[in-house]
Amino acid sequence: MPPPTAADPALAGFPARAPATRRWCFADQLGPHFLDAPDQPVLLVESRAVFARRRFHRQKAHLLLSALRHRAAELGDQAQFHRVRTYGEALDRVREPLSVCAPTTWASRDHVLGRPGLQVLAARGFVSSQEEFAAWAAGRGRRRLLMEDFYRDARRRHDVLMDGAEPVGGRWNLDADNREPPPADGRSPAPEPWWPEEDEIDEQVRADLDRWAADGDVAFVGDDGPRLFPVTRREALRRLADFLDTRLGTFGPHEDAMLAGQRWMAHSLLSPALNLGLLDPMAVVHAAEQRYRDSVADGDPLPLNSVEGFVRQVMGWRDYIWHVYWHLGRDFRHANALAAHEPVPGWLADLDDGAVDAACLSDVLADLRRDGWVHHIPRLMVLGNYALQRGIDPLAMTDWFHRSFVDGYDWVMVANVVGMSQHADGGVLATKPYAAGGAYIDRMSDYCGGCRYDPRRRLGEDACPYTAGYWAFLDRNRDRLAVNHRMRQPLRGLDRLTDLPEVVEQERLRGTEAP
Repeated sequence: MPPPTAADPALAGFPARAPATRRWCFADQLGPHFLDAPDQPVLLVESRAVFARRRFHRQKAHLLLSALRHRAAELGDQAQFHRVRTYGEALDRVREPLSVCAPTTWASRDHVLGRPGLQVLAARGFVSSQEEFAAWAAGRGRRRLLMEDFYRDARRRHDVLMDGAEPVGGRWNLDADNREPPPADGRSPAPEPWWPEEDEIDEQVRADLDRWAADGDVAFVGDDGPRLFPVTRREALRRLADFLDTRLGTFGPHEDAMLAGQRWMAHSLLSPALNLGLLDPMAVVHAAEQRYRDSVADGDPLPLNSVEGFVRQVMGWRDYIWHVYWHLGRDFRHANALAAHEPVPGWLADLDDGAVDAACLSDVLADLRRDGWVHHIPRLMVLGNYALQRGIDPLAMTDWFHRSFVDGYDWVMVANVVGMSQHADGGVLATKPYAAGGAYIDRMSDYCGGCRYDPRRRLGEDACPYTAGYWAFLDRNRDRLAVNHRMRQPLRGLDRLTDLPEVVEQERLRGTEAP
């Protein structure tokens, strides 16, 4: 799939600044770094039509509206705040020069570029600019856009965790050390995070959402509150400080582990605040690095793998996903290299954890229903792994992830789901499918001990749907994956299974019914 060319107007080189104008800030551009001056006039627009188009998680809708209304309250007379049906209704009321930082999706960029008189500026809210990524992608005859290469380049350019030309500690990929299974005692490696407190704005948001739903204007999925994630910059800074103070040092080793009843582990819970634009990611990275260097100076250094693992998430993976969203073009979302066409089943669409017997999937769905959030391994290796094995349409899963997660946006989910999770791009982003049997989930979690299914069994009443589903997935895609050298050994394993026809038939009959 060839990348888009600069002829696409959405990829044009936008200026960094505009003359004195009122700045239209989208609901994911709410931090001060989206303004050119602290006192710059602002336009904020709350569009009800956004929520009428799709069935979003109730807490996602609450978070977006609360953040937008809190920003309007903070700015006071500095902002025009319009609560309307569509963006166009608000823009038609503006009679002064207006500028906007380039939005984060193809559809929203097309919208602002088609609006006469609206000056579009370069995107903000990411560590590397689109020009920097384009220069890196075109450099040295690059054949693959590997995240690790991009991350190292960004570390060098921004001098983050570097000792001159070498990485601090002498190794680049310390994140590889963060693969330990969960603590054997079943306890979280970190204390309970700091939580925000709701206020009268949240009360009004809740009342409005209740009324809209009762009137039939919108429909939601998932549980209502309490609000768990920051909606103001002050709250976001408080959550960042809490993470640096109490969780950063224990983040690394169990970064990929899952525990029932310990859904936060040592994760930062900063992705919603970052994706609302409440925090500048470069400032977050500098704060983590400074905390590490201060700890070294104090003679009690934080574990470098924990610090580097967090830095990698913010300036590596997050930035990389943003840039490949644009670099791979408008049609990337439609990739379907594994010919997966099953619809999202109703129990999954409804986050109906009660319909599911498989302990891992039921627990993760319950967390998602309640919180609108789970960390990256449940997303990839429980939810994404299930959809991959069952052949669910990757575009439909992208939409489901987008709507169901409080930190989900189009730019977040297209590359993460189509490329990473569902391998629908045929290996552009990931060198092999992220398919795994129950043994992986058993090793990296405590789910399997009390589950009715046995992760060691692939056939029979107690056959694990992930273990059996893994072999059925390989069999279904044997020819498609045969050219992938990293899949040769797993595919050879198919020929050693004497019960493969029975396993395949068993999983065909199971299909996408709640396991």
